[in-house]
Amino acid sequence: MSPRTETTLRIVAPIAVGLIVLGFWQFLVSVVGVSDYLLPSPASIVEELIAYWPSVVQATLLTGTNALLGLIVGSIFGIAVAALAARWRPIDQMSAPVVASLAVIPIVALAPVLNSMFGADSQFGRQAIAALASFVPVFINTLRGFRQTTPVHRDLMKAYAATSGQVLRTLTLPTARPFILTGIRIASSLAVISALVAEYFGGPRGGLGGLISTSAASSAYARAWAYVVASIALGLLFYLATLGLERLLQRRVPTTTAPNRTTKGPT
Repeated sequence: MSPRTETTLRIVAPIAVGLIVLGFWQFLVSVVGVSDYLLPSPASIVEELIAYWPSVVQATLLTGTNALLGLIVGSIFGIAVAALAARWRPIDQMSAPVVASLAVIPIVALAPVLNSMFGADSQFGRQAIAALASFVPVFINTLRGFRQTTPVHRDLMKAYAATSGQVLRTLTLPTARPFILTGIRIASSLAVISALVAEYFGGPRGGLGGLISTSAASSAYARAWAYVVASIALGLLFYLATLGLERLLQRRVPTTTAPNRTTKGPT
């Protein structure tokens, strides 16, 4: 298979599967007769999406902003704490139970508490939840990446009298780069999910999560699904953006190839 054909299949195959699913979905509603409150038809969802397009765009921007701020802050703190934990063993031992506790905190329990703490008009609680959700995968992957440097490389840097900053910049970070980017890519989806779920439990209205809940409560199921479609698009946008960033940065990493060796026969 040629590279061009493989690239074409990667684009065409998901689109074909999506069209098949939508066709089967429409068949279930139109022919089989599934009720709208159980499963609205794709046509009615598209109609609601067009009718409430300004509201969808505004809600998507609000939820996306909260998720983006949480992703950035959580990633920065995750990388910083992982760097300290890799450098000093006591910090590593102290951070391990804290990270394990953060990983198992349910969003549905934390969201009402933070929304009550920071007020009904503040978005900070949702941003904090997105940051906490992003912190854990970034920290775990970054710490693993920092530990990939071999002792011989570290000893070589010491032999050259390199400072801690030079070791971090020239050895540790380049080695950990793939792990850091993988953690950020995983955290991007978690940030969107956390921001959405946090909007269900109080706080200012206007986000996708709150509008989904309000629409479903008022029996506007097609409209609720329209906001769900916007949420899916937002999550895919975050994932594809981080995936593109990962490929862009990894493409700039210099690679070394072993020199060709030729064997000469006896003359």
